[in-house]
Amino acid sequence: MVRESPAESAPPPKQDVYPAEKARGGEIILNTPARRWIFIAGLAGAVVLVLVLSFLR
Repeated sequence: MVRESPAESAPPPKQDVYPAEKARGGEIILNTPARRWIFIAGLAGAVVLVLVLSFLR
């Protein structure tokens, strides 16, 4: 096979501009009491798991 035209260069990469105000860290939105309790229970569960695993070691 013979190439009939010269090779094309790759297109420049797309660079979407994203404002810094939107790029910062996310927020934890706990609108309802149920969501708050689930979040707190998850944090407490993680602490309890670490303590139990450290005692069993």
